[in-house]
Amino acid sequence: MSFDGVFTRAMVSELNRELENGRIGKVHQPFQHEIILTVRANRKNKRVLLSAHPSYARLQVIEDSLSNPDSAPNFCMVLRKKLEGAIIEEIRQLGNDRIVIFSFRNFDELGDQQQLELIVELMGRHSNIFLIDKASRIIIDCLKHVPFYQNSFRPLHPGVAYQLPPHQDRSDLFALEPAEIEKLVAQFDPEVPLRNALQQTFQGLGSDSAQEIAHYAADDGLAPAAAIQLFKERVASVSPTLTNESERKQHFTPFPYTSLPGDKQAFATLSQLLDAYYAEKATRDRIHQVASDLLQIVSTELKKNQLKLQKLDQTLLETEKADVFRIKGELLTAYLHQFEKGQQEVVLNNFYDDEKPVAISLNPSLTPSQNAQKYFSKYQKLTTAVNHVNEQIRQTHAENEYLETIETQIQLSDPQDLEEIKDELSESGYLKRKQSLKNKKKKTSKPHRFRSADGTSILVGKNNLQNDQLTLKTAKKTDIWLHAKNIPGSHVIIESNNPSEETVFEAANIAAYYSKFQNSANVPVDYVAVKQIRKPNGAKPGFVIYEGQKTVYVTPDKDLIKALKAD
Repeated sequence: MSFDGVFTRAMVSELNRELENGRIGKVHQPFQHEIILTVRANRKNKRVLLSAHPSYARLQVIEDSLSNPDSAPNFCMVLRKKLEGAIIEEIRQLGNDRIVIFSFRNFDELGDQQQLELIVELMGRHSNIFLIDKASRIIIDCLKHVPFYQNSFRPLHPGVAYQLPPHQDRSDLFALEPAEIEKLVAQFDPEVPLRNALQQTFQGLGSDSAQEIAHYAADDGLAPAAAIQLFKERVASVSPTLTNESERKQHFTPFPYTSLPGDKQAFATLSQLLDAYYAEKATRDRIHQVASDLLQIVSTELKKNQLKLQKLDQTLLETEKADVFRIKGELLTAYLHQFEKGQQEVVLNNFYDDEKPVAISLNPSLTPSQNAQKYFSKYQKLTTAVNHVNEQIRQTHAENEYLETIETQIQLSDPQDLEEIKDELSESGYLKRKQSLKNKKKKTSKPHRFRSADGTSILVGKNNLQNDQLTLKTAKKTDIWLHAKNIPGSHVIIESNNPSEETVFEAANIAAYYSKFQNSANVPVDYVAVKQIRKPNGAKPGFVIYEGQKTVYVTPDKDLIKALKAD
């Protein structure tokens, strides 16, 4: 189900109960489309999520705290200035539409009372959040600005009057009396399916809600008007429900929709229901939001290195001529008596190639000996270049391995862990950070912790700096280290010197899961005692070498990983 007008109605009722007369404590904008209001109400602090995400727009109370950016976006700063300390006077829905209005009372810098409204429009990709002056209806600021040249009918930016979205001539079924509903239903075209007629007539009915009413009429034998009345009664008695139609298809509804097939799971509140529905989807998208810039940086560096390798390979091809210059120098040295200064060319028998004649260009201003030395110099220069180019190729491949590891870690990270990867990229010179942020005290996260079936502790590094710390400083020399073989991924430590085969298999599964080959089968994973691990001087974070390893092949099992998670 979408967050339609019916669900919005139920959520507004729940928020009013939880946040009545609440005071705004803090305002945060952890992600591009999301605002968090910390509200003190009923002697408790509540975090209220206002999301204008194009796919996951919603309102709800959330339990988890979210990490915030180093510097707050402009819209967040405006909300802090205007709303911190404000009292919530009312939360209301506009008709049965997906528009929710928070009314606030606050005081400005001069002590004069202000009446403000925070308007949340849950309109898919057009979702937006507005702060307006209640009296003048002027927009103070909004999350997404739309200038006049983009939309002359409804410009959205500070200083213009707030206008409602384009109005659709549909009725609010919750504001109608039964007789009024009967009158509207009587006008339905019998050729149009009831579900479609309901959506064309009544405001805010999503497809699932319309289908539920049609289901009452078809399966329960109710007249359409009676089916609508029954639906209204059930909406009034909220019973938050998650319907699992299939492994990949779920529906959230304010009460159990009998028209939806699948197992039904009840929740205490609508907010808890949304947590269950959106948990993985929203987290994945938040990671994408935070990680997109980092992935772009890594992708750009990998592309630069790819071009660099192509140029180095071309240079290497050119250096293959080095032996030609050496041979010509040796031939000139061997036949110094056969040519003299002033010649531009000499033809000599090549004793390296069956005495075949070879023409050698000469500098007429040089002596025979000097011409020979010139060829030896070219040979020496190219030989030196070969060594330099080979070293550059080696270093570039090593850097690519490091960047691919970073890329994998970004894709596997939680939003909170990405800050440490950002720090690592900064320390490695790939990302410039503001001076004030460099001096900011860093919060260091702990490695992922798992527990094998027999209770053995397994640790996993979340980034390369943590991989180094975990393997080279935290782990005991007798612990077992694992890593996907020749594949970018995390360091894994079994905190045991003699783990069972089952524990090794489970740890290998974890190592494969936290690697670039997370979605592959038969992933090779090396394991060896930590004492066999060594970090070369000058190596990138996370890079180590080892010997004496054994290899096990596993197919990453996401359900197993979840079952073993200990933190």
